[in-house]
Amino acid sequence: MTAPVPADDRLEISALLYRYARAVDGKDWALYRSVFTDDAVIDYSSAGAISGSREEVADWLSTGFTAIPMSMHYIINIEILSYTGDSATVRAMFYNPMQLPGMAELSYCGGYYHHELVRTADGWRSATLREENVWFSNPPPRT
Repeated sequence: MTAPVPADDRLEISALLYRYARAVDGKDWALYRSVFTDDAVIDYSSAGAISGSREEVADWLSTGFTAIPMSMHYIINIEILSYTGDSATVRAMFYNPMQLPGMAELSYCGGYYHHELVRTADGWRSATLREENVWFSNPPPRT
């Protein structure tokens, strides 16, 4: 059974997810790394991207996102599906308009982020993130 989630943990968990969006959209890869545990596993394969360790994914994003002039992740409907006090399973919706290289019109995608969070000495961190990309409007051409 899931324990009740204290209000301060709800706020800290939400702040962590918002920091994730700010890091990606601001291309701040040190901030991005701070969202995750050192041994985190991150899976963006549903969007046709990388799955790997925090360092592998952060390095891949830092290279790939240099070509993306604009992205703006909205993270909404944050649900804490399970909570034990020191761990939480969280699902949140995302909506992401972005300007992709070589495309005149904006692209949009949306779906869910699935996080397994743990409480650390530095606060809540994501030990796993799996993106579930549900839809993509005006996707880039396949190469």
